[in-house]
Amino acid sequence: MRRFYKTSLISALVCILFFNEGAASAFEFKNPFKKKNKSNVQKLKDKNSKIQESTEEAAPAIYTQSEEEYIDDTDAVHIRDIEIYGNNLIETSFIKSQLSSKEGYPFNRKNVANDLNKLYKSGYFTQNIRALPIKLDNGNVKLRIIVEENPPIEGFMITGNESLSTYEIMEVLKDLEGKPQNILAINTAIESIQELYAGKGYILAKVTNLQDDPDNIITIKINEGVIGDIKVEGNNKTKDFIVKRNILQTPGEVYNENLMRADIMRLMGTQAFKDVQREIKFNEETGLYDIIVQLDEQRTGRVSLGVGIDSSSGFFGSVGFGENNFRGLGQKLNLNVMAGTGILMHDSSVLRRANLQAELSFLEPHFKSENQSLGFRAFVRNFGSYQVPLAIEERYGGDITISRVFKNTKNLSGNFGIGVENVHLKEGDWGKIVNLYNSHGVSLSEREKQLEGGFYVKATPSLVYDTRDNIINTRRGVLAKISLEEALSFSDADSYGKLNGVLKKFIPAGRKSSLVLTARAGGKLNGDLPEFAAYTLGGPYSLRGFNVAEAGSGNGFMMGSAEFRFPIPFLDRLTTNSFLNNIRIAGFVDGGKVFGSTLTDRLYDRPGYGITAGVGVRLFVPGLGAINLDYGIPLTNTKGSGSGGFFTFGMGDYL
Repeated sequence: MRRFYKTSLISALVCILFFNEGAASAFEFKNPFKKKNKSNVQKLKDKNSKIQESTEEAAPAIYTQSEEEYIDDTDAVHIRDIEIYGNNLIETSFIKSQLSSKEGYPFNRKNVANDLNKLYKSGYFTQNIRALPIKLDNGNVKLRIIVEENPPIEGFMITGNESLSTYEIMEVLKDLEGKPQNILAINTAIESIQELYAGKGYILAKVTNLQDDPDNIITIKINEGVIGDIKVEGNNKTKDFIVKRNILQTPGEVYNENLMRADIMRLMGTQAFKDVQREIKFNEETGLYDIIVQLDEQRTGRVSLGVGIDSSSGFFGSVGFGENNFRGLGQKLNLNVMAGTGILMHDSSVLRRANLQAELSFLEPHFKSENQSLGFRAFVRNFGSYQVPLAIEERYGGDITISRVFKNTKNLSGNFGIGVENVHLKEGDWGKIVNLYNSHGVSLSEREKQLEGGFYVKATPSLVYDTRDNIINTRRGVLAKISLEEALSFSDADSYGKLNGVLKKFIPAGRKSSLVLTARAGGKLNGDLPEFAAYTLGGPYSLRGFNVAEAGSGNGFMMGSAEFRFPIPFLDRLTTNSFLNNIRIAGFVDGGKVFGSTLTDRLYDRPGYGITAGVGVRLFVPGLGAINLDYGIPLTNTKGSGSGGFFTFGMGDYL
């Protein structure tokens, strides 16, 4: 990209010198228009050497009008006036500010000589600087400083820049235009250009050539650092093309360190490697840079046995098999079987029954392109329903989901899933149901409707917008999702459609704290929602402090929450342990309401709304993710909870 800049100032010789210790070799300056005499650049190179030598012989001289008027330092004369001659572009005030000799000071030849040398070293003037002390009638002197400015810079021409615009580069150089050439200022500007590149990740970009034109236009040539080849080392199991498809930079592009860091994080995210490093080598034959990605593979297969606790499964045990680099292709294969005690802290509407689950999943992280993935899943579940009172819920099915990161819309990704699911509900405690229905004057024929299930084909498109600064302790950014669930029935049950949305805003507070504002809403789009698919309020991802679904269930809902997260005070002064320093304490308030209440709300006298407040702890466990432990207290009462509170367990920033 080239752009030509030129001022209307009088043309003069261009004198430029630039030394950069980051460059591969000394720069060669050529002026095709001058053949016999020294080039302007060479003259200034000679001048710069003299400036650097700073010898007394190189210092400009002090003259008097005649030998009879010679002024000796011992005469104890004073400077009554200082006059500056010969400057056109440099302000007189600037020149005087460089002088240690001032009006009213004693005249000293050595001080004046040093002042002239200082002016010369400022870079704006030739060596033809003179001082002329003139005797006055009262025995004092008038000091006349005569300078000769370097020719002015008429403009710049930038070549070789593709990653940065000429405008951005000219913002660094614009203050030099119209001023006398100044070696020091030009060197500083060139360093600033390279720092500008480095600040945007282009750490290999260098100014490789400066050339002066006869019309005082300075041409600056930039080598931005193009990638010649990308090589992979250390991968024994993982195929080369699997590694390279995670590296989004390609040969022929300008190397960018920020993008390389993202590529390394992407490779580490495959969980196939213990460590990933990069090395940059300059290829003298091609004049390009070769990038060597050095890998340290790790075992990716695992067999796991575990125990744990969460709100929906209770105390559980699990066994699983996983492979995060299946066949060396970066694919993920997982099989997990889990048995739990059932929903924790449930009320009398939930059947006390074991939660049994099994799931097989497969993920191709790069399906057809590097920014697209394809996943398969099959599942079986059997548990006490927390939406249909005292019922046993059995589900089995599978789905295929394709996910895509949109390159042209930063931070936006999309998912589209299609699958099948069979939902079967059966009676869990008929005796309690009879008593419950009779006590509320509800016909038992309504129970059949509550237990309605069916076989569905589901389509689930969604969009996610994520600008969070990090996922461990998010302090700023937005996390938003909108999703549609369209379930087409292939049984006697009705088809239905649902629309859901969530918006999280993270606002930094202080050095390490943050305020999190969340809004959620959802509602029925079409058909009649079966009760197992109804929206609920209460639980770890809803109104904390209520049991699961205890505040109400219905055809739609809306809720909001505000949460303030802060680190444990002074802990970072006592330890550098990252796990401990990533712990956050949280204070929160939740509020929400359901619409189109279900029969269950009537049977259990649920209010259909709720407000809670409480405190919690946020932990980030490597390999598991974020864990939320909260204790909430309902500020609006329900029959089941009274005025007490409840603990809830959750995972991450739920969407």
